[in-house]
Amino acid sequence: MDKVIGDLAKKRPLKFSPSAIAEIKRLYKLEEDGRILFVGVKDGGCSGFTYVFEFKQASPNQTVYTIDDIQLTMNKEDLQYINNLSIDYEQGLNNRGFTFENPNADTTCGCGTSFS
Repeated sequence: MDKVIGDLAKKRPLKFSPSAIAEIKRLYKLEEDGRILFVGVKDGGCSGFTYVFEFKQASPNQTVYTIDDIQLTMNKEDLQYINNLSIDYEQGLNNRGFTFENPNADTTCGCGTSFS
């Protein structure tokens, strides 16, 4: 398991759409110095796991990545659930916010923020 996680950490684990990049960069300007984007998962939601997408201080056990000029961090153990995750930002009348397309998810809920 550690080798698999190690191999995933060497690759580009996330993909951002141009609109997601623009919104994350806008949000970075509002953040305190030293906080970076954290992307991960936690138990919860209606399907078993839910995405974590927030700004916080990086801890020593997290890998820091720079993807599309965005600095972010993740827990190594989350990589198995979110490797190749595509993140978009929608600004439509019906939907506004970040959306996630996860090739590792067997099922997702209707709101799009929970998966198993």
